[in-house]
Amino acid sequence: MIEPVSPGDLERRVGGEIGASRWFTIPQERIDAFADVIDDHQFIHVDPERASRDTPFGGTIAHGFLSLSLLTAMGAGVLPVIAGEAMVINYGFDRVRFLAPVRSGARVRARFVLSEATRRSDRELVARYAVTVEIEGGGKPALAADWIILTLLKEQVDAA
Repeated sequence: MIEPVSPGDLERRVGGEIGASRWFTIPQERIDAFADVIDDHQFIHVDPERASRDTPFGGTIAHGFLSLSLLTAMGAGVLPVIAGEAMVINYGFDRVRFLAPVRSGARVRARFVLSEATRRSDRELVARYAVTVEIEGGGKPALAADWIILTLLKEQVDAA
């Protein structure tokens, strides 16, 4: 369990690495399930035989959006919990780049650097994280993103 931090404590961590997530395996079954959810059945994702034969990847690869969607799970257990939070909202991304393919069966994890923490009001805190998703044994990251998270507080919390 992550010990809650005050908004002021979070603001003092700007510029520092928050941490790295646990490793997540991306099996073909997860890729296939994601393809069903988003209705994207391009062969490079769901046809191992053809992807091995007709692509430079040596097999199927995960959708970039699958890697991106795992950020929430990757952030759990790593990203700070704010004292007095009522809810946390995915506020969006200012930048996302898919840099390297994630092959079926690969393991990935995310590294989070806090690039900004700003009080928008007495009950709102915006945190911006520079996130890199690493591929185990890979030379390049799978993706890099600028992720914005809005924390709504139950009541005004001192900045301390």
